[in-house]
Order: sequence, then structure tokens, then C-alpha cells
Amino acid sequence: MHPTILIHNLIDFLYTFKYFVLFISTIIEGPIIMIASGFLIHTGFLDLFPSFIAIMFGDLVGDVVWYGIGYYFAGPVLEKHGHFMSITPQLFEKSKELFHKYHTKILLISKVTMGFGMALAILVAAGATKVSFKKYMFLNTAGEILFVSWMLAIGYFFGHVYVSVPPSLKIAFIVFWIIFIIIFIKKSSKYMKNKITNN
Repeated sequence: MHPTILIHNLIDFLYTFKYFVLFISTIIEGPIIMIASGFLIHTGFLDLFPSFIAIMFGDLVGDVVWYGIGYYFAGPVLEKHGHFMSITPQLFEKSKELFHKYHTKILLISKVTMGFGMALAILVAAGATKVSFKKYMFLNTAGEILFVSWMLAIGYFFGHVYVSVPPSLKIAFIVFWIIFIIIFIKKSSKYMKNKITNN
């Protein structure tokens, strides 16, 4: 198949199934996809309501997966593969300790703040400590509404600024902010992990 036809078919597929693609993408990488979606909502490529629903359910599916891993496989999985998820034994034990102290509050706050760099560890710890699944989903859903709204608003704001950027600088503007957001999330997560685990 000619590359041009392949690209055209890919674009058609993405446009036709864009909300399904959004749902799957959010399971894999939530925050970055949420901000990008806010930008695309401003450009008119995505509509607000279906985007919000696809993102929210995608992120919640991810939460269910991490809860299940914690509930059934926390020890073996983290021992063998924890470093791939940036979950060290020390970070996991700290997460469980926080659960015993705060429980309900930490689930809600974690969702809104991306877990202060401990999001995955906290979700896995919820399963490992056998937190009620109903309570877990209720609190995560409540936090999800606030979190998704906030992330989409940030992306929408960037879309608003993007309109005023000269055409010759638009690509550079997008590349700069993608790199900035990725680095900011990674650095913030690393800082908070070190700060929390060393206390």
C-alpha cells in the first residue's frame, strides 16, 4: 500500500474512532492525554462532553487495573517488575503506611493531585490493603471529575494561546509545551517521591 494512502486511512480511522482512541490512550497515559484533549477541544477536533466521558472512563479503567494488581498480585509483581512502574518497595510500604493513617482522604486527594508523584503506588496499595472496592471507586470517581476538568481546562487554555501564536512558530510552540509538560510531570513526581519516602 502506498504511504500516502496508508496515512490517509490512518487519519480517517483516528477521526472516525477518535473517542475510542482517546479512551484507550487515557488508560495508558492519563494526564498528558487529558491536557492534549483540552487543546483539541479548543481547536474543534474534539467535542467536550464525549471527550470528558471517554477520558474519565479510561482513567477509571486504569484505576481498576492497578487496584486488581494490588489486591491479587502486589508482592510478586512489585518485586519483579516494580522498577518498570517506578514503584520501589520503600515507596509501596510508605503508601500502605499512609493508607493506615488517612485512608479515605488520601484516595480523594491522590486522584486530584496525581498522587504527589505516588499515584500508581497509592492505587496498588489500595488493593493490597483490601480497601472496599465500592469506596475506592466512589472516591476515585469523585476525584476524577475534578481532575479531568482541571486538566482539560489547562489544555483548553493552551489552545486559546495557540491561536495568537504566529503561523511560523505554531509547531515550535506545540513541541515546546509537550516537552515542558512531560518534564514537569516527571520532575515533580520524582521530587515528591524522594521527599515522601525520605521522611
